[in-house]
Amino acid sequence: MDRAALLADDPIWLILIKVVILLLLGPIMTTFMIIWERKVVARMQQRPGPNRVGPNGWLQSVADAIKLPFKEQIIPTTADRKVYWLAPLVSTIPAIVAFSVIPFGPEVSIFGERTVLQLVDLPVGVLVILACSSMGVYGIVLAGWSSGSPYPLLGGLRSAAQVISYEIAMGLSFVAVIVFAGSLSTGDIVDAQHSIWYALALAPSFVIYLISMVGETNRAPFDLPEAESELVGGFHTEYSSMKFALFFLAEYTNMVIVSAFATTLFLGGYMAPWPISLINDNYFNTGWWPLLWFLGKTLVLLFIYIWLRGTLPRLRYDQFMRIGWKVLVPINLVWIVVVIAVNVIVDEGLSTGQWLLGSGIVLVVLIGLSLLLPERQVPDEDQVPVTGGGYPVPPLDLQIPGKPKRKVRPGRRDRARVGAGAPDQEKETD
Repeated sequence: MDRAALLADDPIWLILIKVVILLLLGPIMTTFMIIWERKVVARMQQRPGPNRVGPNGWLQSVADAIKLPFKEQIIPTTADRKVYWLAPLVSTIPAIVAFSVIPFGPEVSIFGERTVLQLVDLPVGVLVILACSSMGVYGIVLAGWSSGSPYPLLGGLRSAAQVISYEIAMGLSFVAVIVFAGSLSTGDIVDAQHSIWYALALAPSFVIYLISMVGETNRAPFDLPEAESELVGGFHTEYSSMKFALFFLAEYTNMVIVSAFATTLFLGGYMAPWPISLINDNYFNTGWWPLLWFLGKTLVLLFIYIWLRGTLPRLRYDQFMRIGWKVLVPINLVWIVVVIAVNVIVDEGLSTGQWLLGSGIVLVVLIGLSLLLPERQVPDEDQVPVTGGGYPVPPLDLQIPGKPKRKVRPGRRDRARVGAGAPDQEKETD
């Protein structure tokens, strides 16, 4: 029986169990990720991390989760209260919904009922996850606008530009996977990677997705919507208590979602990694073992998030936008053309001469387009003096004229010194 048929036969009690587990997965992973991130970054920076609450400080996130709901709620008088309350929910709910289409494992038995470790297997599962990750940004935009404060508004505007830039790059990185797998179903994509993971076969798409998912989730070095050095706290500056906790929950849940999605698309999903798969493929890819492999791959990607935050400085906004529009999107478009061309060659069985002719035509077209591009205008040194990053600054030899010096007549004490035989000299002062 295939995956869709098994899920269709799930009884109501089994569906409710899956729903409850998926609802708890976001808060549990958020609690774990916060304390894990604090400890890992503390180890990287050679400083003590949380070590007071619980054994070795592992209950610090639990203490924070208990503390936040009891903190005072401060709402600005200029805030639009309805949208102000709605924004955290708009960010949190889509992030949790996205778990429903991710396959965590193959067919298993739960209390004697055969099922699949997945809530639903939609034929457009990839688009569902992409839509859920995009919806969360609307909560950030609404939070920035409804706060009635300039810093949250700037953070919301940055987030709107950010999602447009990196959502396009992320969506384009799926195209090559869909072409190779021949399906938009997440379960079918995992099954298509039985022979080789798409992280190896489609390495450019994998790298572009890794960069895009960091920008999509507003994490360092792309955390510009909440840059504390520029915007105090960004879009959540005016939020406190439980509403602030919901934004934290949405951010870390989105991190788990995009990492689990990367595992599904590029790392073979729940299939055993290479050394283990050589031992006994039928044993380690059946039962509850695949759930362990899926969580392990997801945690590796989450560790990359922490690694980037602990080592890289925040980018400037112009650098951030330039990477999205001038690097990721063009490379992705060229890579999609290459993937489709290779796919056609394999399907049609073209000869070597036909393949070389097609490659030559594409090369000539690319060279012709490059010749048509306008040359970059480099400003003369006389027009723009020594610059910092292309911005005109005052010349280095600029001298600010000082006040003219004036002569001061000697006072009584100076005249007495002159009378006593001291040399007569005039005193100059500014």
